[in-house]
Amino acid sequence: MVRLRILDILEEQNHTKYWLFKQMDLSYQNFNKIVTNQTSSIRFENLEKLSKILDSPIGDLFEIIDSEDGN
Repeated sequence: MVRLRILDILEEQNHTKYWLFKQMDLSYQNFNKIVTNQTSSIRFENLEKLSKILDSPIGDLFEIIDSEDGN
């Protein structure tokens, strides 16, 4: 299973979820679904925004986790 590492990256960079939300220009509902991995798709433009705002390569936004134990 693939998940977005947005919350991990925010913590590493000492930023808050609110800080990112204010820069993303999305509804809070859509933003929260992306950040908390409750979505099955994400638009390329949102990936690009995340990459630029977090100053992180797009590939670093993702991680593969074992779907059996969630890690």
